[in-house]
Amino acid sequence: MARIGIFFGTDTGRTRLIAKQIAKKLGDVADTPVNIGRTALADFLAYDALILGSPTLGDGELPGQSVGLSQPSWEEFLPQLADADLSGKVVAIFGLGDQKKYPDEFVDAIGLIHDVLVSRGARVVGRWPTAGYEFAASQAVDGDEFLGLALDQHHQPILTESRIDTWLAQIKPELMP
Repeated sequence: MARIGIFFGTDTGRTRLIAKQIAKKLGDVADTPVNIGRTALADFLAYDALILGSPTLGDGELPGQSVGLSQPSWEEFLPQLADADLSGKVVAIFGLGDQKKYPDEFVDAIGLIHDVLVSRGARVVGRWPTAGYEFAASQAVDGDEFLGLALDQHHQPILTESRIDTWLAQIKPELMP
């Protein structure tokens, strides 16, 4: 097994494509990205280093069946962590959002996932500056930083690759000490 597990939730497939791009850039230190809705808890917990990705849907919601997805996703997976001890796990989170259409919920999923993981003892790395984005509010913001990498494939797709490269350079040493 590779040293970094990559798990994603998706609605349109954009988050899956970003997860695959991240895996390709990391090479053989990362396993093939897996849809969180098709993941057993034991498989998730087998990794000490994780990269997790999610879009934010509607009014700041995680992807899941209550928002119309046909398959389970983060909404159904995260409650499985209620009794899990994530101490010793290092996690980086990326999120996709639309800062113009949903300026009050931009990449909220990063914050929602972050809070669950931290409450279970995980160490989350990979904060990202809020400079260069135009949004009103986000549950993923702490001070002047996002709690993970924020991507807007609708309005800033040209910036995605350079943002991923910079973020990976930042988090790789923490995921693979």
